[in-house]
Amino acid sequence: MDNLQDDLRRELNEAAAAVRAKLPESFTPEAAVILGTGLSPAMDGFAAAGRMWTKSIPHHPVSTVESHAGRLSWGTWSGRHTLVFQGRIHLYEGYSAREVVFPVRLAAALGVKTLILTNAAGGLNPGFHRGDLMLLTDHLNLTGHNPLRGPDPDPARPRFPAMTEPYSRRLREIAARAAGERRIPVRAGIYVAVLGPSLETAAETRFLRLSGADAVGMSTVLETIAAVHAGVDVLGISIITNVNNPDAYEPATLGDIVDAATEAAPNLASLISATLASL
Repeated sequence: MDNLQDDLRRELNEAAAAVRAKLPESFTPEAAVILGTGLSPAMDGFAAAGRMWTKSIPHHPVSTVESHAGRLSWGTWSGRHTLVFQGRIHLYEGYSAREVVFPVRLAAALGVKTLILTNAAGGLNPGFHRGDLMLLTDHLNLTGHNPLRGPDPDPARPRFPAMTEPYSRRLREIAARAAGERRIPVRAGIYVAVLGPSLETAAETRFLRLSGADAVGMSTVLETIAAVHAGVDVLGISIITNVNNPDAYEPATLGDIVDAATEAAPNLASLISATLASL
């Protein structure tokens, strides 16, 4: 176990050193944004100063999913030094939970204290509509995985971190206020993560609704757990790409999901910009 713990520390140190070698000397990351499926257009407002392919970062997993570019950019967003990960890693690609959260741990190792996680999610709440933005208030982890399983990645942090507030109330209030000022309609709700990659059946949709979830996806939750463990504040934002009625079920293709996410990206960009400006 000690060897595995040492390996993770070494991998993170080597990855962080490779990124720092590219960053300007005066650049100290304050925030990081991970963009979900179809959400790269949400970078409007971000002034990139440099970028690199994540596959060139030592030990960083390579995204294999369409619409996930696999690129790390750095620059300013609303005056904040920000890292932007275009694309993410998923369990369903065959990666372990430890690999899925590597970008989060890398951001924390680089000094990030605020993390904005975005995703494209299926709506479970019948009051939601395609294109809605949902601020995550809580989550359900139904993936069967946890990134803290195994060697403790940071013995200086609690081994059993409290998850009483996985998504920062302070950040959520800032985002809600910013949305109101910019007249961006936002929802608030609970996100449930499943393993994927198959989409939910009608019976599973009924079950997830009964569980209290408002939206379902295949990401975000493991990243949030790793961020909380690292002492990083999290703001989670879902783009609702479709809302299925289990009594009149309709298929959702990846193309439909990407299209819906792309259409909502301008509102997401505006919300991220306003939130970062208000920190």
